[in-house]
Amino acid sequence: MTETSSSAAAPSAYYYLPIRQSWLDRRHEPILDPDLPIVDPHHHLWDRPGWRYLLDELLADTNSGHNIVATVFVQARAMHRGSGPVEMRPVGETEFVNGIAAMSASGIYGKTRVCAGIVGHADLALGVRVEPILQAHIRAGGDRLRGIRHITAWDADASVRNPAYNPPPGLLADNSFREGFAVLARLGLSFDAWLFHSQIDELTNLSRAFPDAMIVLNHVGGPIGIGAYSGKHKEVFPRWAKSIRELAACPNVFVKIGGLGMRLGGFGFHEQAEPPSSETLAATWRPYVETCIAAFGSSRSMFESNFPVDKGSYGYPIFWNACKLLAKGASSEEKADLFAHTATRFYRLDMIG
Repeated sequence: MTETSSSAAAPSAYYYLPIRQSWLDRRHEPILDPDLPIVDPHHHLWDRPGWRYLLDELLADTNSGHNIVATVFVQARAMHRGSGPVEMRPVGETEFVNGIAAMSASGIYGKTRVCAGIVGHADLALGVRVEPILQAHIRAGGDRLRGIRHITAWDADASVRNPAYNPPPGLLADNSFREGFAVLARLGLSFDAWLFHSQIDELTNLSRAFPDAMIVLNHVGGPIGIGAYSGKHKEVFPRWAKSIRELAACPNVFVKIGGLGMRLGGFGFHEQAEPPSSETLAATWRPYVETCIAAFGSSRSMFESNFPVDKGSYGYPIFWNACKLLAKGASSEEKADLFAHTATRFYRLDMIG
């Protein structure tokens, strides 16, 4: 993969970190526990100006040493339809990803079942009118469509928001959104929640209102470390941890452990002369990871790469080494959950028990 600008000419360029492959290549480590099966439950695919991450680029990462047996694609505004009703255009992303998944399922590209599960996007704020859109996603995804992500990340500090998304505050409590959410749950689709730490309590409220809906919190709940929160990790952490524990009391909610390589977290790995080691990542993340696993248990926790977004901070093999260091004291059953089985159960995949 060549050097890339994170998103040339895109309004969200600041939000993403550029991938510097020559910088990443300066860090090499032996692969820890290389036979451990891994389901990566959160990655993206796209072809944007200055930033291409499609099947070849993903396979270069998944084939870098760890035993990645399957992946789950999560919506990323990729390949939306170029015409037709605006609310139907995200169905094009599911069509695109299902084609990539079919390529992988042929076996021609190796053992990893890429995009074995697909999470698309539909505007749940449409209320009951979202049903035909969800049905279109189901048809487009064949037997791979598993859920929907509707990003609700909002904070009073506009500088921390991704300008590619513009949700209003309090969306999870909106009546129309909840009408749409009820349709999602009735159709048996899961919900991927991406929001900031200041909004986790809103998700707890939603989860209690829909106890039968399957929900997974993305990126450990988005603890912010930039903008108004810059240099305030020690202040943010207690509030974040309290909200995580309250959310985990909802048995229908799971958590994805990852996403801490984004600029949003304010950890500054990308600012160092050398890319971080897995030991550095593990030491930095340990309080967040241990809090999540203690609250949710291994049976509702799953490690996630969030690639290529997090690739601006570290390489794929380094990330999974860090996860294995963080799971070093876990039992074999707990490790199986964290790296594969929890994701397999949540997304109802076939290849891992």
